[in-house]
Formats: sequence, C-alpha cells, structure tokens
Amino acid sequence: MSRTRPVLAAGLAALMAAATPIVAQGQQVWRIVGPDGRVTFSDKPPQEPNAKAAPAASGGSGGSGTAGLPFELRQVAGKYPVTLYTGTNCVPCGSGRAMLTSRGIPFTEKTVTTAEDAQALERLAGESSLPLLTIGGQQLKGYSDSEWTQFLDAAGYPKNSVLPASYRPPAATPLVAVQRPAAPTTAAPASNTANQRATVPAPSSGSSPSNPAGIQF
Repeated sequence: MSRTRPVLAAGLAALMAAATPIVAQGQQVWRIVGPDGRVTFSDKPPQEPNAKAAPAASGGSGGSGTAGLPFELRQVAGKYPVTLYTGTNCVPCGSGRAMLTSRGIPFTEKTVTTAEDAQALERLAGESSLPLLTIGGQQLKGYSDSEWTQFLDAAGYPKNSVLPASYRPPAATPLVAVQRPAAPTTAAPASNTANQRATVPAPSSGSSPSNPAGIQF
C-alpha cells in the first residue's frame, strides 16, 4: 500500500504533463475563450471565427485572478488553471467549492443555470452532470474529495492554503455569456414637409370649345 500512492501520484503527474503543452519562456501565449465558453491556452491564435483571444499575462499567470498570488502558486495556477462548474441547489457543488476554498486553490467558477449553459457543458464534457472540475486539461466529473485531492497534488498545488489575506476569488459567472438585446431605437418623427399633402389645384369647372364636358387628366 505504501508503494501504490507514489506510483499513482507519479502517473497522474505524467498524465497531466502530457495533457498540457509546455510553453517556451518568452513565447507569446494566447488565452482563448471558445464559443462554448471553454478557456484554453495556446501559443497560436484561435482558428475558430467565433472564438475570442487575448494575450495571456506574462510570467505564466494564465489562471483567473492570479496576479497577487505567491510565485510558486501563480506558476501552478497558470499551468494548470482550475475551473469549477456548478448549478443551483447542487449540494455536491457546494461541497466541492468548500473543499477548494479551504485548501486555498485559486479557481474560476462557472454557473450552469440555463438551457444554453447545459448545452455548452454537454459539448464540453459529453454530459450535463454537475459538479465538473477541470484542472488544466483534466476533467473530473462529480465531487470526490479523494480524487480531487489526488489530481490537485499531482498538479503541484500546495496541500495547505498559501493565499494572501488580501486575496479575493473572482465572482462566479455564467458558462454562456448573457447577451442583452439591443435597446430599440426610437424612430425620428417625420418632417412636416413629408406629412404635408401636395396641394393639387382644383379642377377648373370651365369648359372650352374643344372640351365641352370640362374633363381634366
């Protein structure tokens, strides 16, 4: 039993290292948000037309809200960013959130509350069950304290919180960004000239020898 845990931890570390590319120092890293809301990091701009990309912060701080973290924690969070997907009235989601918070794991929380959110989650994970935890490229479906601990350990996150007292986690945001409809524009009132009817001269009642009935066209 004593030899099983080191082997398992080594296997998890190797698996996570294979899933996340190592970016050479000084190379531009892009933070890419796909149409489904999934955040990835790459050394190449996105190919998808609907994806949004911006240069990631230098120093390997790819995770959200990592600027004020201790150096080693910032490096781990940049290499293996943690994202928690939660739902309303989800007890396991609350347990997972509490576990990450008590351990001092900087993470981003995405809420799944609408049909669009559920569809995006299913495209991301193959199913819509919650909670879902991603550590770098790894997906952990459902809450398991032991499994989450193993993967966080393998990624290199500290076992005890080293977060500064001033650290504030980012607010939870919907998985699919809410797009508010554009405010209706008020049509400009028509000009008085357009509303005015053209004045047509009243037909002459007089007749002429060539038009005795006084018909006008």
